[in-house]
Amino acid sequence: MAWDEWEQLKTQAAGRESEQMQLNRVPDEGGGGGGSYGDLTTSEGDLAKIGSNAFKLFNRLYDEARVAGPSSSKAAEDLKTQGFELGGGLAHVAKRWDEQLGSLRDACSHISNHMRVTKKIHKNDEHYITGQLSSIATLDSGFDERVGQPGEKNPIYGEKKKDEKDKD
Repeated sequence: MAWDEWEQLKTQAAGRESEQMQLNRVPDEGGGGGGSYGDLTTSEGDLAKIGSNAFKLFNRLYDEARVAGPSSSKAAEDLKTQGFELGGGLAHVAKRWDEQLGSLRDACSHISNHMRVTKKIHKNDEHYITGQLSSIATLDSGFDERVGQPGEKNPIYGEKKKDEKDKD
């Protein structure tokens, strides 16, 4: 590609400012690139299912994916002693398989444990955040002039109970 052609392509690309790149998504209804964003939510049931499936996979990998250790090693040694270079390759593959299987099982264990802990931590976080936001909303509406008529008591604070009126 000649330098002049490259410069021409860059100029053409710069002239297309109205076009937007859109990656891995369906266009919003009504068109346009913007959209509304919702809250990321999950339930304890969802987290429990993920953790449970990770634990099941952890166990299945041990039962079904292990290379029969002693028999592979014995076969590799037999091949080596008979002069086959394949013996060294088999030993190497068996060792790497066990290492990778161990890493995969560790990851499954980590996911399972993390889901259990995540449920507990985020449940506490949710209660804390809800409490903080509700107290801010109450305080904020107490200063909002649009809540009540001028000179009247702001209804956000509610009516005093009979016992409270007598104390004043």
